[in-house]
Amino acid sequence: MRDPDEIEIYNDPVFEYGVKVVSRKNVRNDGTFPGKDIGEVLVKKGDVGYVHSIGTFLQRYYIYGVDWIDRGYVVGMRVHELDEVKEEAAQ
Repeated sequence: MRDPDEIEIYNDPVFEYGVKVVSRKNVRNDGTFPGKDIGEVLVKKGDVGYVHSIGTFLQRYYIYGVDWIDRGYVVGMRVHELDEVKEEAAQ
């Protein structure tokens, strides 16, 4: 379990640019995504995307801009909302 007082930016980001990730949950528009209604689902659990950018929020948390290619847009997400997709080596 994460410490709610932890300041993530004291450590390196968990994900790097270009890493393939999967959403761990449905993500709805909280009003910060233009052109979509508040409450509209932006990303569904299981959607796969790629880390496009890494920013910070409140000088405390990393925000990963994930390019959801199938959806055609980038959504900012926190580390606990994502899992890395590990590619299996071809045999």
